[in-house]
Amino acid sequence: MTTFFFILMGFFIVIANIIAFIFYNKKKNLYFAAFVLLLLAILFGSIGGVLAIFIIHDPFAIFYGIQLGQYLVTNSIIVFMMAILVSIIKKYNNRKV
Repeated sequence: MTTFFFILMGFFIVIANIIAFIFYNKKKNLYFAAFVLLLLAILFGSIGGVLAIFIIHDPFAIFYGIQLGQYLVTNSIIVFMMAILVSIIKKYNNRKV
């Protein structure tokens, strides 16, 4: 059962990153992609928690969804920090020219 939830967690993380990448390609805005990842963290965390409750039949299974949401929020923070770094580098290069 644990293996199933680890695979599901990896699947949700990969799908969230693919969706954020698609939005990045459409809008060309890294901040928007980080925001989409943040929203997907809430969505996939709740889906994972509800799915765990239905599979395990234990109310404490909701903590699986919270843990999944925590990983996705961390992922969103990393993308946001990358966006800030890219903005700083672009500003520095534009000032130099």
